[in-house]
Amino acid sequence: MSKLQLYKDDFVLLLETGFIAAGQSDEDSASKLFKSAQLLDPQNMLPKVGFGYIHLLKLELKKAAYCFEEILTIEPDNQMAKTLLGLALSLHAKEVAKGEKLLEEVLEETEDTSISKVAATTLDFIDRFVKKQPTPLEGVPKKSSKKGSKK
Repeated sequence: MSKLQLYKDDFVLLLETGFIAAGQSDEDSASKLFKSAQLLDPQNMLPKVGFGYIHLLKLELKKAAYCFEEILTIEPDNQMAKTLLGLALSLHAKEVAKGEKLLEEVLEETEDTSISKVAATTLDFIDRFVKKQPTPLEGVPKKSSKKGSKK
């Protein structure tokens, strides 16, 4: 029995702790925990989801999207990766529609209530804040000031 086999049962613990560390902005610990989990089960995509999640939290949207797309090429039915890809794309100004489409697909396909909640919340966020006029890219229109005019 290899030494790694002794720690197989710690896979889930390493993942959960990695996601907690990522949420606490402890990128160094999160990365180490996800790498450790990946050593224990190289075929499992969850550590890769974790790396994408770190990029998402840092708003490195292209890197996050790349991680999630890579996972989906291996596991096309990975609803967690698809949801997080939809989230990452919907925060990118030129990819909002693509992100929305992915999130709507997830809502139709998934049976996992936590994943559907994330997708629904993200779609609500898009409607309330991303699509709201003026969009963040357009900015607030400046009021024209008419100096020297009398009323």
